Amino acid sequence: QVQLVESGGAWVQAGGSLRLSCMVSGGMLAFYTMAWYRQGSGDQRELVAQIFSGPRGTTYADSAKGRFTISRDNEKNTVYLQMNSLKPEDTGVYYCNRVPAFSWGQGTQVTVSS
Repeated sequence: QVQLVESGGAWVQAGGSLRLSCMVSGGMLAFYTMAWYRQGSGDQRELVAQIFSGPRGTTYADSAKGRFTISRDNEKNTVYLQMNSLKPEDTGVYYCNRVPAFSWGQGTQVTVSS
């Protein structure tokens, strides 16, 4: 059974940076298209960034373009989300998952203060 463990969330001031990590165990990351999602308070999860298993590269939500970078290290079974120029509206719990999704992990909290 595939398990997802997110880490790297923290409290940060606006304009700061964070790097989130997602360790994938029990499966072959190289075969999966993966994504990072954000869930704000009371909101549904929204897709922030996606990275394909093949050569199609990455896609981003408009809110993340130019500030966030998704990447993967298949040998380490880890997916990353580099977040720069953070804004208060980036606050939420961040989850990673396959597209389509496995069971969800616990997520990692990102809080951006103004």
